[in-house]
Amino acid sequence: MSATLPPGTSESRPVLPPDLRARKGQAPLVVLTAYTTPMARLVDAHCDVALVGDSLGMVVHGLPSTLGVTMEMMILHGRAVTRGLSRAMAVIDMPFGSYEESPQQAFRNASRILMETGAAAVKLEGGVHMAETIAFLGQRGIPVMAHIGLTPQAVNTLGGYKVVGRDAEAERVMADARAVEAAGAFSVVLEKVPVGLAARITQGIAIPTIGIGAGVHCDGQVLVLDDMLGLFTEFRPKFVKRYADLGQSAGEAIAAYADDVRHRRFPGAEHGFADILPGKKP
Repeated sequence: MSATLPPGTSESRPVLPPDLRARKGQAPLVVLTAYTTPMARLVDAHCDVALVGDSLGMVVHGLPSTLGVTMEMMILHGRAVTRGLSRAMAVIDMPFGSYEESPQQAFRNASRILMETGAAAVKLEGGVHMAETIAFLGQRGIPVMAHIGLTPQAVNTLGGYKVVGRDAEAERVMADARAVEAAGAFSVVLEKVPVGLAARITQGIAIPTIGIGAGVHCDGQVLVLDDMLGLFTEFRPKFVKRYADLGQSAGEAIAAYADDVRHRRFPGAEHGFADILPGKKP
């Protein structure tokens, strides 16, 4: 089943940031990460957004966190994903160090991402302290998806991948949500935010909220594709529902292949080519 099309879109026109914003309070938005062309094609058939997340550093490149991800990595994977999309909107994470210094730095790098990948928007982490940058980008034609709550690029400052927004922190996260809305973000990811707070934020701002570990009341949901398919098994966050166990299936398939090769069961006669075509004389 294909995703519900946003108002004003069709199978022949890709989803754009204004379409996503117009979905506020309507059918939930479906978002998954994608890092390669084949996976982008699968995501495109069912999702509104294909997010090229900096999580690729961990699930594709084996890095211990997202902090080692570079602009070149994001652009390389961004190009691969946009080649596989015909309708879903491509959004690309700005990596750590590419936007925090100043709005001008953010514009240089965000414009490069969009120009070199063909994506429709960028995503950056931060609330109140990034509002000026979000506004600067929006005023110059770069749509921004914001990201608040747990911001993985700040994991060293936060002290780990913990829930953000309990007790006294709740009003700070609410302030972040209002700030990115006022700055012009067309949507905001809420990561590892308590369910009740996520519901309050969703009801209190006019842009769609996309939850990851933030409960069912958000306007949409996002997961890391490799997590939900069971391909990345280094750790499993509580908020991940595993819809398949492709990692185990792949391991079993590779083991069967290796066994066949070692026992000369593969390749068989049906996998080779005859020296002489049937019916032809030598």
